[in-house]
Amino acid sequence: MTNSSMPAIKFDKVSRYFGEVRAVDQADIEIQNGEFFSLLGPSGSGKTTCLRMIAGFDRPTSGKIFLYGQDVSNLPPYERDVNTVFQDYALFPHMTVADNIAYGLMVKKVAKPERLKRADEMLDLVQLSGFGGRKPSQLSGGQRQRVALARALINHPKVLLLDEPLGALDLKLRQQMQVELKTIQKRVGITFIFVTHDQEEALTMSDRIALFNRGKIEQIGSPAEIYEHPQSEFVAGFVGTSNLVSGEVAKRITGADVTFSIRPEKIHLGSMSEQVPSNNYTSDGTIRDVVYLGLYTRYLVELDGGGDLVVVEQNLKTTSMEVLQNKGQRARLYWNKEHVSRMGS
Repeated sequence: MTNSSMPAIKFDKVSRYFGEVRAVDQADIEIQNGEFFSLLGPSGSGKTTCLRMIAGFDRPTSGKIFLYGQDVSNLPPYERDVNTVFQDYALFPHMTVADNIAYGLMVKKVAKPERLKRADEMLDLVQLSGFGGRKPSQLSGGQRQRVALARALINHPKVLLLDEPLGALDLKLRQQMQVELKTIQKRVGITFIFVTHDQEEALTMSDRIALFNRGKIEQIGSPAEIYEHPQSEFVAGFVGTSNLVSGEVAKRITGADVTFSIRPEKIHLGSMSEQVPSNNYTSDGTIRDVVYLGLYTRYLVELDGGGDLVVVEQNLKTTSMEVLQNKGQRARLYWNKEHVSRMGS
């Protein structure tokens, strides 16, 4: 029986070295029962190594990994109550969809009628009822992904590990599967640990995110915390788009020589006569470049005295011709002081 008051997964100062390479360096993580938790970061940052250590495919060089309070650091994969969904689906091409899903039950010598009954339940869960008799080659990429998910869930693992499972899908299908995956996770109620390098994917799906960089965890928090309050320059730059301002430019705007970040959509682009509200930072400049992107327009504003800021505005009323006419115009920028994140603070 799962003790839901305990963390589903706990990393206690876990490191994994490959020779001189520190793939994971002193990681401390607590993932709660029933959470959709994402390990986010660029290639080589350590996120997949962490997933492999949870699965038992890799073992820590030092530190301990706990699964609901049990030290599993040195247990083989088959002794851990976790399952993994891979990007390439890893389905058996010669088996039907139903037999693929029920494969784990067959290995456990569950009787065939029970296997097929549970496979049908899983097909219903992933919205593929009636597809049990098909072969994987007769399915689309999104359907194969759902079969892989159903196969992983049929054994009711305590934790489901997902290694970039949507990476092979096209953008529209990937966005659709993000919503479906989150819905399925809520229905089954088990802990999902999701590896991705796609920050939009992590922001869309996660309850919390651990952001990795060069083997270390830069920040752990909810999508809103990570986006609105980045704790380092790396976080501000990797998750979404951010203006990083430092040195003389930062001192001129804020009065302090401290690096800060401000998101482009938080900056108001006004005329030179515009009155700046209290509790706002402000800077004047010239619009050097305008990029019309349909839903919104991106402006590059060269600030008086040096430096520049990217500003993003939704196209609520303007057309492409109107916004493009702003190039070369003078502008007054201002933004609420509360939207500034100071690096290292």
